[in-house]
Amino acid sequence: MVKRRRGSRTARAAGVARHRHDRHQPFGQLVERALAGIPMPFAAALDEVAVVIEDAPTPEQLRANDLPADDWLYGLYEGVPRTEWGADWSAMPNKISLFRFPLEADFPDPEDLEDEVRITVIHELAHHLGIDDDRLHELGFD
Repeated sequence: MVKRRRGSRTARAAGVARHRHDRHQPFGQLVERALAGIPMPFAAALDEVAVVIEDAPTPEQLRANDLPADDWLYGLYEGVPRTEWGADWSAMPNKISLFRFPLEADFPDPEDLEDEVRITVIHELAHHLGIDDDRLHELGFD
């Protein structure tokens, strides 16, 4: 199973308050708006992937992506990209995880947070569509 990540550059587990007062719109609403803003035909790919909100990546997710225990991610795609599907493909769950704590820690401004949630959703969906990090960088979604 391919795992693709989008990570925090500054948030660290030791430096982020685990319980904060929510200064922003509920995080789920930001994700819903980001998903609603994806144009067709790309939006159709959302039927093939579960999008979940989690507080932070698990130690297993960090290890699987060769990241130190004190590093965090904004998002993570886990699944088989469409470009790797074959005739013998059997349904495997495809999942995009969005990690609330690192996003909120790195983007305290509500507008910046909304922008970054949108970018992270697009970035992880692109991995489902088989677009790698180098191409995403060329397109400005890194």
